[in-house]
Amino acid sequence: MRIVESGRGASAAIECRGVHKSFGDAQILAGVDLEIPQGTISVILGPSGTGKSVLLKHVIGLLKPDRGEVVVLGQPVSRMPHDRLWGLRRKVGILFQDGALFGSMTVYDNVAFPLRQHTDLSEQEIAGIVMQRLTDVGLSRAAALMPGQLSGGMRKRVGFARALVLEPPIVLFDEPDSGLDPVRTALLCQLIQDTHEQQGGTYVIITHDILSARRIGSFIALLWRGKVVKSGPDREMWESEDPFVRQFLQGNSLGPLGMD
Repeated sequence: MRIVESGRGASAAIECRGVHKSFGDAQILAGVDLEIPQGTISVILGPSGTGKSVLLKHVIGLLKPDRGEVVVLGQPVSRMPHDRLWGLRRKVGILFQDGALFGSMTVYDNVAFPLRQHTDLSEQEIAGIVMQRLTDVGLSRAAALMPGQLSGGMRKRVGFARALVLEPPIVLFDEPDSGLDPVRTALLCQLIQDTHEQQGGTYVIITHDILSARRIGSFIALLWRGKVVKSGPDREMWESEDPFVRQFLQGNSLGPLGMD
């Protein structure tokens, strides 16, 4: 199978350059080359267990590559001292699969947490930002609730609001549609798209859901066996003649992708 590498350009928000990562004898990333363009909603697709979430953790410096480099906003992440890495994380919002909310904090305090940790804003200023973000995701009336009182979809929306409070130029979504029914998945995709249209920035969505990718992705990358098989603008990907790309994006049983 032919591996297609993207060319490197100055407009990339995130660059992965030959990224390798293994855990013991298990090789997860086997030379990932990828550029995520600035200002787009990009989707990284791939079968389960192909290293999508591991790649995301490299972007925010939670993992370091065995070989290769990840460059975010022009800065090589693995070589950053701790203080600069901390500063970079302020520029990258992240929505984890389950929302990753603090169970002992109200919705309001969960969303306010990054502002209290990373800024010197007054509580009055924080309140204005938090309530605006909760309004943006349709949860202004849920500010006093605890995470345990929320549905799965609501928790994801709270996580999205928290990811946006620092107005980061990059927002990462780790399987945001995981555990949601088709209707709530569609509503979350619409919320992501509407928010991006209003506020801009670079959104990167990790998923294996083809319908979600088709709804919102303007740039698609397909990851398989630790490498990017192909990446490019959405129309180019959906119309690709590459056997693996066609099989995966169309959900066909016949092709190079099997049960292994």
